[in-house]
Amino acid sequence: MKRSIELVITPAGDLKLDAIGFKGPDCEKATAFLEKALGQIQQREHKPEYNSRNRITPRQQVGS
Repeated sequence: MKRSIELVITPAGDLKLDAIGFKGPDCEKATAFLEKALGQIQQREHKPEYNSRNRITPRQQVGS
C-alpha cells in the first residue's frame, strides 16, 4: 500500500490529518512536521494499524 498523508478541512474549519499506509509510530513521525506547523493538537486517534509493527524477515546467506 502506498503511503500518503490526507489533510481534511471540515465545514466547521477543523483540520484532520490521516496517515495512510503507515504502521506503528511511523505515522506520528510522518505527520510531525504538519502538526508542528498547524499548532496544538486537540485530539489524536490511533487506527488499528498503529499497533501493528513492520514485519522483518530474517535472511540467511550461505557462503562468501
